[in-house]
Amino acid sequence: MIKRKDIRVIQKGDPKVVNAWVMYDWANSVYQLTIASAIFPIYYNSVTRHGSDFMVSFFGFKVVNTALYSWAIAAAYLIVAAGSPLFSSMADYSGRRKGFMRAFTLIGAAGCGMLFFFDANHIELGVISFAIGTLGYGGSIVFYNSFLPVIAEPEDQDRISARGYSMGYLGGVILLLFNLLMIMKPEWFGFTKESDMPARISFLSVFVWWIGFSSLTFRHLPKYVFRKRSGQGRLLTNGYKELQIVFYEIRKSFRLSIYLTAFFFLMMGILTTMFMASVFGEKQLGLTASVLIPTVLGIQLIAMFGAWFFAWLSAKTSNLKALIISVILWIAVCVYACTIRGAGGFIFAAVIIGMVMGGSQSLARSTYSKMLPETTDHTSFFSFYDVMEKLATVAGTFSFGIIEVITGNMRYSVLSIAVFFVIGLIFLLMLLLKERNA
Repeated sequence: MIKRKDIRVIQKGDPKVVNAWVMYDWANSVYQLTIASAIFPIYYNSVTRHGSDFMVSFFGFKVVNTALYSWAIAAAYLIVAAGSPLFSSMADYSGRRKGFMRAFTLIGAAGCGMLFFFDANHIELGVISFAIGTLGYGGSIVFYNSFLPVIAEPEDQDRISARGYSMGYLGGVILLLFNLLMIMKPEWFGFTKESDMPARISFLSVFVWWIGFSSLTFRHLPKYVFRKRSGQGRLLTNGYKELQIVFYEIRKSFRLSIYLTAFFFLMMGILTTMFMASVFGEKQLGLTASVLIPTVLGIQLIAMFGAWFFAWLSAKTSNLKALIISVILWIAVCVYACTIRGAGGFIFAAVIIGMVMGGSQSLARSTYSKMLPETTDHTSFFSFYDVMEKLATVAGTFSFGIIEVITGNMRYSVLSIAVFFVIGLIFLLMLLLKERNA
């Protein structure tokens, strides 16, 4: 039972609450770096390939290993996309948004911890554990993002959003440095060079880091916010009614409708790139962990600067113009990536990706936040944002795998990412033109 004393009015800009919110980026970004981008994709490829044979058996079905990897991501995000509107509306209606965020955190961290048992004899366990970790990460972000307009004034949201991403990159880098040292110098930790234990321990370290630092977030974020449950009607029915209201509000807004369409295609490109870059480097270019992991590490450091740079650029121009510039850079780097033949080209592309990755993600979140009408249904509105993001991930990663299976060449999959960005750019330009004529 929710007690009245547990319900408190949130003072926007409270440093303790803002710091707690930012800390969650620090806590959960280790999944994105160690699991989704660096160590796990390389380990997965090494476990699931046999010389030039890239086929793997998954519950008796033969499938290309990287296609299975991309489809595991698509399946996890499809579940999140299907469930997050319900959970988000329940969170707004019952006031338990932090509780849902905590539950998904526990699910995601547990999935990462289960990867410790993943080896060549347990392919199904590894793929399912990875999907569970991805599910928990994606689900927790729904509620994490929805706190931004609740805890910060509109004029502060760009800065706080960029600060969150920057802290996330920094936290991910720190843990990756430790894991990289363990993988590159296993003898320092009592392992042989042939041992897979350093990689498996790195998955366990994500579990410990994510659980440990997120506890600081949950200690200070408000427990109940915008509680609206009156005790009448069923919670599930009322939740869907809330979503229906939000849907009609978005349909009535040209800006929100066009922006969310553009956002969908941008996220198809951005998130597919983030998930598949290391797999592309290892499989298509033949790069080793000694090249890939430091490169991914460098991307995070550059992304910290990129988030702040694009926040500064948006202040000098506008959110929309800064976002358009980042998308143009994305298109250029994707086209260039199709021509890469060696480590030098991959590293150059990674530098550009790092620059625009942090800026475009941060701007996408804060731009949407500023477009929201005056409301207390922040979680419901952000559920649309997050559903679009998750469906974009499903569409992007699934198509990446399908194109590779059909063509037998991942370069065509990379080219499709450039097409996603071009479509997103067209919608952003439509929005910019509309605002200029307004």
